[in-house]
Amino acid sequence: MKLAELNVGYARYPLDDPRIAEFMDNLDRVNALAERSPGFVWRLQSDGGNATDIAVPGDAEMIANLSVWDDVAALGNYVFNTVHARFYDKGASWFEGMAKPHFVMWHVPDGHRPSLTEAMDRLTHLQQHGPTDHAFGWDAVDTTAWRRCAHAAE
Repeated sequence: MKLAELNVGYARYPLDDPRIAEFMDNLDRVNALAERSPGFVWRLQSDGGNATDIAVPGDAEMIANLSVWDDVAALGNYVFNTVHARFYDKGASWFEGMAKPHFVMWHVPDGHRPSLTEAMDRLTHLQQHGPTDHAFGWDAVDTTAWRRCAHAAE
C-alpha cells in the first residue's frame, strides 16, 4: 500500500497577482523537490507542470495538490523537513482560511493514481466523520519520529 494526499485551498488573489507571485514563482522548485524526495511516487499535474489549472470537481475556484507517497513518514519529511516548510508556513498569506479540513490522507494500492473526484470524496468523508482509516489528517498520525523542525534546508 501507498499513501495518497490531497490539499486544497482558495487563493486570496488571482494567480497572476504580484501578491501571490512568491508562491507561483516557486511552484516548479517545490514540485521538483517533491519529485526528488525519498518516498515520492506520483503527483497530479497538467501540461504546465503543476495542478493550479486543473479544475476541482464541483468547485472551479479551488486549487488542489494531489500526490502519492510510500508512507506518512516520507510525506511528512518532505512537508516539514525541507524548504517546503517555509512555503507551508506562509500559506495563510496566499490562501484563504478554511473552516473545514482542507488536507486529507488515505491508503491506496500500489500503482493506483487517485482522481480528483476520489480525493475530494475522501476529504468530504474526513470533514463529515472525522479521522478514520478511510480518511485522516496529520492529527491522526504520530509525527514525532520524523518531524524535526519546520525550517530545514533542501
